[in-house]
Amino acid sequence: MTRCIAFHSYKGGTGKTTLACNSAALLASRGYKVCLLDLDIYAPSFQSYFEREPIVGINDFLNTNVEVDKAMIDYTSAVENHTGKIRPSDGSYSFLNRSENKEEVRNKGKLWIGFSNIQKKGIFELENADSGTKRDIIRRFIYLRERLISDFHADYIIIDTSPGMRFWSINSLAIADTLLLTLKMGNLDVEGTRLAINEIYKSFARFGSKAYLLYNLISGYCVPSGAPTPGGEGQIVASSKVRKDQKVILNKLTREPSSEADFVKKLSSDLGIPPIISIPCYCDIQFSRKEYFTVLKYPEHPFTKQIEELVTAL
Repeated sequence: MTRCIAFHSYKGGTGKTTLACNSAALLASRGYKVCLLDLDIYAPSFQSYFEREPIVGINDFLNTNVEVDKAMIDYTSAVENHTGKIRPSDGSYSFLNRSENKEEVRNKGKLWIGFSNIQKKGIFELENADSGTKRDIIRRFIYLRERLISDFHADYIIIDTSPGMRFWSINSLAIADTLLLTLKMGNLDVEGTRLAINEIYKSFARFGSKAYLLYNLISGYCVPSGAPTPGGEGQIVASSKVRKDQKVILNKLTREPSSEADFVKKLSSDLGIPPIISIPCYCDIQFSRKEYFTVLKYPEHPFTKQIEELVTAL
C-alpha cells in the first residue's frame, strides 16, 4: 500500500527540504520506489539542492499543461552512486552478490523527483484562478497521487510543501495520509503550529490522516571546533568523540525538569498531536555550503541515525 507523507510547517526555515530529501533517499536505498515532490511553489528549493533547472515542473502537470511522466525525473543513479547497489524492498538481501536477474531489477528501489516550475507567471495565474479552476486543480492533486501509484508503482510519495496555510499547501496535505508538522522551538513556530493544528490539521484527522509533530533543530548538539573535516564540500563528519558528547548532552536534556524534552512532551499533550521524533541542530549540516543526501554520503553521522529513526517510525 502506498504511503503519502507531507512535510509541512507553519513558517519557513524549519528544515523541511533537508528532511524530506534525506528521508526519500534513505527509503530508495532500502529498496522502495519513492516519488519526491517539490510542491513549495512559492519558494521551490529542489533546483538549488540538486543543482538542476528542469523545463517542466510538477505544478505544470497540476495546471494540465503536461503529463506526469514528463514532470518526474529519475534520480536513482544519484542514490546508487552513494550506496553501490540498492537493496530490494522485500528484506531479502542474500542475493546481492549474485548476478542480477529480472526479478531483482524489479524489486530494486527507485527515486523519482518532481521539481516545481519557478516561472512566476504560471504561479500568479493559478493564484488568481477562479473557484472553478481551483476545483479542477484540487482534482488534479488527487489525480497526481493516482498516477504516481499506478504508473510509477510508488511505495512512498514524499511531499515538500509550502509553509503556512495557503491554497497549495492545504491541497498538498489533502492527498497525504501522514502529515509531519515540522517546527523549531521558537515562540513563533510554536504558536503558528498551534494555529495550524486548530485550523486545518484537526479537519484532516477527522478524515483519517495521521498527524505528528516533528521537532527539528532543537538544542543539544553542535560539532565542537577541531572536528575532522573531509575535503570537497566543507561537510563535517562527526567523530566518535563528538557522537559520545552528543549522547551525554541528550541524556542530560532528558533528565532536567526544565529541558526541551519535557517541553516537547507537554506541548504535544496540549496540542493533541503526538511527536514522532526530535532532531537536534547539527551545525555542520545547517551551515554547510552544500548539503546533499547526507544520509547516504555520511552513514555514520548522528543526523543519519536520526533520519533512520524517522523512517523506521514511518
